[in-house]
Amino acid sequence: MYTKNGESYFIVDSHVHAWDATPANQANRYGEGFINCFYDYHRNLSPEDRVWTLEEFQKQSEDRIIKDLFTDGYVDKAIFQPTYLTDFYVNGFNTTEQCGALAEKHPDRFIVNGSWDPRDGEEGLEMLARLAERWQLKGIKLYTAEWKGASKGWKLSDPWSYRYLEKCLELGIRNIHVHKGPTIYPLNRDAFDVADVDDAASEFPDLRFIVEHVGLPRLEDFCWIATQEPNVYGGLAVAMPFIHTRPRYFAQIIGELMYWIGEDRMTFSSDYAIWTPQWLIERFVDFEIPAELDEYAPLTTAAKKKILGLNAAHLYDIDVPPELRLTETATAVA
Repeated sequence: MYTKNGESYFIVDSHVHAWDATPANQANRYGEGFINCFYDYHRNLSPEDRVWTLEEFQKQSEDRIIKDLFTDGYVDKAIFQPTYLTDFYVNGFNTTEQCGALAEKHPDRFIVNGSWDPRDGEEGLEMLARLAERWQLKGIKLYTAEWKGASKGWKLSDPWSYRYLEKCLELGIRNIHVHKGPTIYPLNRDAFDVADVDDAASEFPDLRFIVEHVGLPRLEDFCWIATQEPNVYGGLAVAMPFIHTRPRYFAQIIGELMYWIGEDRMTFSSDYAIWTPQWLIERFVDFEIPAELDEYAPLTTAAKKKILGLNAAHLYDIDVPPELRLTETATAVA
């Protein structure tokens, strides 16, 4: 929970990781390059006093994760989004099992999501069922640009992807998080194109497609698709840190999102450990749309409360204390 000027905010960090990118776990130059690319994002978009060393960035201890997210970071609930990258890392970069081990020690703090890859065929479908039973999955994180042997990506609209989305429905997994937007070395930019969300969202109206990174730098494509598909949401990971280095650009991003999809379909994400949530939350609560950008609606306190936690709480059936919910009056004036 975060409190400022008498207003309290329930915080759900809907995109966090517990990764191992140490040299011992790097399988090849791609594993080294991937974490170095993450580190460049961290170093270039963070406030100077929040920049870690590369060694700190490669892996965080359990104590540090708890401190960064919950002790210092105001987070009430955090959602692990696994990224396997088994072609680049010996034991995987950030798997359901690795995140789940930490979540089992702190069940009141974490939710664990699973993952699948349509290129795994029937065997992968069976694995998905086992993951869902083991971790009681409510969500899935997908990485369409992940390499697998000679293949350098896949699409949500592929026939085998539909088999997996049908399996998600069968298993009661409704939240489909998909990385769409920033290219990360050595993955291919076009494999992160947001266009395939359009087809899948239309075909599966009972699933929710949370487009992580809101498609940046293809924000306009994302907005047009999300406007016509009511089951498409915007995850703000990577968009949030621009509040520090490029506040006017961030105002344009959040202003466009408010215009096209509104305050009910955005979720806060620190993308930990690329960034820590504390400074992002503090700055977002203080943030106002600049007066010169008067084509955008003001960002109200009620809207900030929804984005910082209430929207994700709704998607994941997280119980919000009564005093942190929106009152009917607050909703009406939002």
